[in-house]
Amino acid sequence: MPQIFVGFLVCLFAMFNATASAVDPPKPDEIKKLILPGEAFLVEQRPAFILWPAESLRKTPQPWVFYAPTLAGYPDEHEKWMHEQFLAAGVAIAGIDVGEAYGSPESARHFDALYTQLTTLKNFARKPCLLGRSRGGLWVTSWACAHPERFSGLAGIYPVFDFRTYPGIENAAPAYGLSPDELTQQNETLNPIARMPALAKSRLPVFLIHGDEDTVVPLKENSSAFVETYTKSGAADAVTLVVAKGQGHNYWEGFFRCQELVDFVIERAIAGAAP
Repeated sequence: MPQIFVGFLVCLFAMFNATASAVDPPKPDEIKKLILPGEAFLVEQRPAFILWPAESLRKTPQPWVFYAPTLAGYPDEHEKWMHEQFLAAGVAIAGIDVGEAYGSPESARHFDALYTQLTTLKNFARKPCLLGRSRGGLWVTSWACAHPERFSGLAGIYPVFDFRTYPGIENAAPAYGLSPDELTQQNETLNPIARMPALAKSRLPVFLIHGDEDTVVPLKENSSAFVETYTKSGAADAVTLVVAKGQGHNYWEGFFRCQELVDFVIERAIAGAAP
């Protein structure tokens, strides 16, 4: 066989392999590592996941928790017990990795995409319970403020509600496609803490747990400010705040084994699946 022809076949074979590799979908483990049984997949080329209850515990429509922040390492092992309680109650958990978006409109667009896919193709309930841990609070509340009628409840573990406290205007601005000055000027329309009256007006049930020594996500400007907004709006009875004395922004077991939070999330997720 002529050497030129052999070379041509080698190049053709290499091109075929490269093309095949380019179109082969990534394996679930390559998309996201999960702490409990479930599935990982892509939505608009963003990693997403579902943690599924046992087959015998699933329902139609399926009660579920919309979780954030779904970054590469979240949910993590510290949360495993909590998520096991949800699954044991027949409640699924799902989320989508939107990167360090800090509640930006772009992140909301990806949240919409996952929500639509789960509610139309997976028979998930149209009213999940939201669960935001730390900066995940920005993600879920920013989205909820635009669609309070879509949710059955909101839970937070030392959640961020004010992007001026974390990550700060300088760090949040790029995620919003704005300069720090522009983001500051649009604080009232973009910052979740400024948009909370929409949730209070809808009386969306809320449960928060936050440490009183949190210097990363200060209690006063975040969870306490949230409660103050609800109170001023006449919805104080719709929000519960548990203050963890002597705790900061850490892995204290009480944050992730809070039975009150677990019971609230399960109750609200099941309520969201009711006819």
